[in-house]
Amino acid sequence: MGVRDGRQPAPGRGAATSLVPTCRGPWEKGRRIMPLIHLFFVLAVVGVLLWLVNAYLPVNAKIKKILNIVVVIAVALWLLSVFGILGSLSRIRVGR
Repeated sequence: MGVRDGRQPAPGRGAATSLVPTCRGPWEKGRRIMPLIHLFFVLAVVGVLLWLVNAYLPVNAKIKKILNIVVVIAVALWLLSVFGILGSLSRIRVGR
């Protein structure tokens, strides 16, 4: 994608764009693969935010429990999508 004739990088394409591999599967043309460190970073940020909400937000315990369940389900769906098990989340329709 960033190489023309196998020898020179395309204009406007630096070496940094070639460091992140791209998927070459039939369903994921040109889609970038999320590096593992980014995955751990996102999970850590979500975990810290959820802990902050649980520890410092003065809300009823039932509402916190519902929020925890929603966040865990959303993260689980996102992880399934990242690993390609679920497919693309853009194809999921809610309602008609």
